[in-house]
Amino acid sequence: MPQEEGLKIEHKEKKIVVPGELVTEERKKLGQHVFVENGKIYSDSLGITYPASAVAYVVPLRGNYIPQRDDLILGIVSRETVKGYMVEINSIYPSYLSADKVRDNLQKGSIVSAKVADVNEINEAELFNVRVFYGGEVMQVSPPKVPRMIGKNGSMLSVLKNGTGCNLLVGRNGWLWVKGGDVQLLTEAVKLIESEAHLDNLTVKVEELLKSKKVS
Repeated sequence: MPQEEGLKIEHKEKKIVVPGELVTEERKKLGQHVFVENGKIYSDSLGITYPASAVAYVVPLRGNYIPQRDDLILGIVSRETVKGYMVEINSIYPSYLSADKVRDNLQKGSIVSAKVADVNEINEAELFNVRVFYGGEVMQVSPPKVPRMIGKNGSMLSVLKNGTGCNLLVGRNGWLWVKGGDVQLLTEAVKLIESEAHLDNLTVKVEELLKSKKVS
């Protein structure tokens, strides 16, 4: 996982950008999915960026996730429609969310979790059981690695939460919502899980990493 996706972000400001859109005119360290042209930093993807971050980067909103019924996923509102919202879920197509299925008034950039109610023939997902998150940030992992991130009966997820103090929700679509705690330490643990997801005794390795790096 790119390092900048695990940066701790105290501010709440976030911005959805499209390919070629200006991210910042400031001189910043470059992260993922951005490029420089005439001294300015632009996005190369449809995604979310944090303007006040010390690193210029974009978390892509579309990836390789294939929705499955009953999946718990994380979504980001990309735009409002007359009667609802379009929600990016790291898939080929965004999902439509009817306004009558959510109590809160959402806006562009709102982070939500939801369950997949149904999937049509072109893999568009219908969402329900929507929950809105306030504050925090989005991190990204490869969707196939999500089962190892969660672990058997949620074992790995518990290790990550207890070892970092982070509030954490892992979506089946490869997006994570993180708030509070030691986000930098969580980033290291997630990198380890992604790189060694195919190996045994991974939970023990993650526990040892967290114990060795945790500040008492």
